Amino acid sequence: MAVETKTKQEIRELVLPVTGMTCASCVHHVEKALRRVKGVATVNVNLATEKATVAFDPAVATLPSMRTAVEHAGYDLMIERASLPAAAEAAQELLDEQARGRALTRTAIQATAALVVGLFALALMFLPKWFYIPWWRWSAEDAWPLVFFVATPVQAWAGWRFYRAAWAAGRHGQVNMNTLIALGTLVAWAYSVLVTFKGDFVHSGGLMSEVYYDSGLIIIAFMLVGRYLEDRAKGQTAGAIKKLLGLQPKTATVIRDGAEVETPIAQLQPSDLIRVRPGEKIAVDGVVVEGESAVDESMLTGESVPVEKRAGDEVIGATLNTSGSLVYRATRVGEDTALAQIVHLVQQAQGSKAPIQRLADTIAGHFVPAVMVVAVLTFLAWFLFGPEPRFNLALITMVSVLIIACPCAMGLATPTAIMVGTGKGAEMGLLVRSGEALETARRLTTIVLDKTGTLTRGKPAVTEVVPMDGIDEETLLRLAATVEQGSEHPLGRAVVEEALRRGFSLNGGSEGFRATAGGGVQASVGGQHVLVGRAGFLDEQGTAIHGLREVGERMALNGQTPLYVAIDGRPAGLLGLADALKAEAREAVAELKSLGLDVWMLTGDTRETAQAIARQVGIENVLAEVRPEDKANKMRELQAAGGVVAMVGDGVNDAPALAQADLGVAIGTGADVALEASDITLVGGDPRGVAAAIALSRRTVDTIKSNLFWAFAYNVILIPVAAGGLYLLTGDLLNPGLAAAAMALSSVSVVTNSLRLRAFRRQDAASFRRPAPADRVRDWSYLAGIAVVATVVAVGGYSWSRNAADSLPTISVEAESLRYAPAAVHLAAQPGDLVRVSFTNHDEVFHDWSVVGIPDAHVSARAGQMAMATFRVLQTGSFELWCTVPGHWEAGMVGTLVIDRGES
Repeated sequence: MAVETKTKQEIRELVLPVTGMTCASCVHHVEKALRRVKGVATVNVNLATEKATVAFDPAVATLPSMRTAVEHAGYDLMIERASLPAAAEAAQELLDEQARGRALTRTAIQATAALVVGLFALALMFLPKWFYIPWWRWSAEDAWPLVFFVATPVQAWAGWRFYRAAWAAGRHGQVNMNTLIALGTLVAWAYSVLVTFKGDFVHSGGLMSEVYYDSGLIIIAFMLVGRYLEDRAKGQTAGAIKKLLGLQPKTATVIRDGAEVETPIAQLQPSDLIRVRPGEKIAVDGVVVEGESAVDESMLTGESVPVEKRAGDEVIGATLNTSGSLVYRATRVGEDTALAQIVHLVQQAQGSKAPIQRLADTIAGHFVPAVMVVAVLTFLAWFLFGPEPRFNLALITMVSVLIIACPCAMGLATPTAIMVGTGKGAEMGLLVRSGEALETARRLTTIVLDKTGTLTRGKPAVTEVVPMDGIDEETLLRLAATVEQGSEHPLGRAVVEEALRRGFSLNGGSEGFRATAGGGVQASVGGQHVLVGRAGFLDEQGTAIHGLREVGERMALNGQTPLYVAIDGRPAGLLGLADALKAEAREAVAELKSLGLDVWMLTGDTRETAQAIARQVGIENVLAEVRPEDKANKMRELQAAGGVVAMVGDGVNDAPALAQADLGVAIGTGADVALEASDITLVGGDPRGVAAAIALSRRTVDTIKSNLFWAFAYNVILIPVAAGGLYLLTGDLLNPGLAAAAMALSSVSVVTNSLRLRAFRRQDAASFRRPAPADRVRDWSYLAGIAVVATVVAVGGYSWSRNAADSLPTISVEAESLRYAPAAVHLAAQPGDLVRVSFTNHDEVFHDWSVVGIPDAHVSARAGQMAMATFRVLQTGSFELWCTVPGHWEAGMVGTLVIDRGES
């Protein structure tokens, strides 16, 4: 989906799919290519979503020019997705999902074919060694041509995606993960072909006649299995977007000329009258004009209790009408609906990068070339200084290094966690704008709650009317309400609503209306000059309120906001207003404290009123009598004291404060979810969502850290192991097939670790505490557990095979000056037994020792080297021992081997 945003500088922002990316190096190449396009301001490429977020000047940079740049890097930018409306995008997402399903099936088939043929090749070449088959007379060399003709087409077909991608990158002078896989498997295949069809040439060069057809196929099979599991997991990480797109109904019942017409949602227009019956979803945003019902908004707000709706109330598209029938007038359609904005915000967040990812990006940009250098150095070190067979050991270690190196895990560590974390947040009505917001939320030390709309319902009501002597309640309230008709302040609207509720007429109107921010209002009503406002406002106007001040202080102590009224310069009375606390306010404050945060309340109320409300919710720190324009200054003061500050407000008059704070949280926004000043938006009005958003951010960032640690540790530990570190400890090398399995496991582990965030739930206040060491251990136990299990399995398998080999009967042969000791060997063995040959060459030339008539009973060694081989006894009897010294002595008999069932 292409999500578009424009700013005042006419910078256009698009989110576009990118095809062909497989690892973090690919991300680096695509970003580098797009940044080189003139007019491109910023680029963020996300490996998990396979999308690029590009901000550019459309007067300079064009979509075709960006696509060309990406194509030159070996990838493709899907610019045709740049202008799809929401409905078309939902359909396209369905097609994409079907295409991904087909691709997964194809990957599974290719992986199965590669694994089956790889095991078949392994069986043909080594089955006689592993199992006793009396009638089998083939040696491993006899099977090589057949294995070549079976394995080659399967390797080309199953590994084509890697070879094609490596070629595309190579044509543009770039390397990536596919380059490593292609080099590793093709080098193994090419050497195997040379040994199969030019064996004499290989042998005359003193090289071991070994083939690796099975290794290439098994490597590709494990790579494909890893890709299959990774793609499936990545599809699950994108589940939030798919779920959101699936919320919107396909059609709506539109009332036109008195008739109800079923209309596709893409054809709806603002001001259309739409009927929604019980059990149906509301199609688009609008305002109820007829009927009453309860609407379930949990799919967008995360709040499970249905909300009562009646004429004049706002409804949000994609929510569920549960009881009565409603008729509403559409106000937002298409890309303007709350659902479209939520999808936009989630995609924007999932396409963003957290600052913690910068190190991973820097390393990933140079990772593949560095691995190729390490692989070449490994080959040279083993070839020049290693034991025999030097070339074969050098080849195995080089292939293992190429295969085991994993830039994918580094590339997926951050974006998959952000995808799952922000997607989970969207399901709970918590919209996080970026990865940076997640990190900031985790570092918070101080949180400031704007009283109105956050802790209170944001709908104050008149609770008390106190007239002075000589004036009645009706006159006092009517005059105050007439003046307040010109005000947009919630307190002013509450005064007007109370007067209308009592049936007072306000038709007379006022003249000369003036409002003082944070103070009050004044106007002339019927020739009388009326002031309505706070005590300080009336003092500034020169009006004494001595007779009312004690009453006002009493109201303030009870949590009411006193509004003083003066007529023609004389105090006339007092209105007490109260904004009811939200039922969840006290619990929300407790949860924030349990997170270890310093909680403050900010309000324009008097200090007495503010303190009374703060006591009710459990807040000790209060910023009272703060004018709207001063809220941002209060944020600066708290930041200057060393705090990392979050501001929580409803976005009505606190946008500057939200922007000034390190983290701005807008709460209870309803359909208006795209507040530019906020970093986190809570669609619902439940203040407990603030603590949930912070807790989710902490979990997400902790997951990112564990992913990155795993990715770096994996490469730091296993690349040296693949290069020969294991040989120093055990005398054995890491099998390239096992290297491929380890590489696949590393990527899959990172993705599945991120998927664990899907289990996050709103919790009780007590469970929101700062993680104790034991909790951190549990958080890290998943990846650590995978590492431990994999290590135990590997060590156990190796120990079993090593013990099995050590228990075999052994023939020890030494060669010196064309003489062999012993020349006659007597061996007690049964048909079917495995026998190990230890051959030490003390001569100055290469020797090849073999037993005539027994398949695979041969071993070669260079001067001064010792080599091992195993063969299976097929029958008892006497056999000739032969030796070849290339360039010195052709094959000749040098002794005998007697095998019988008795004691040797």
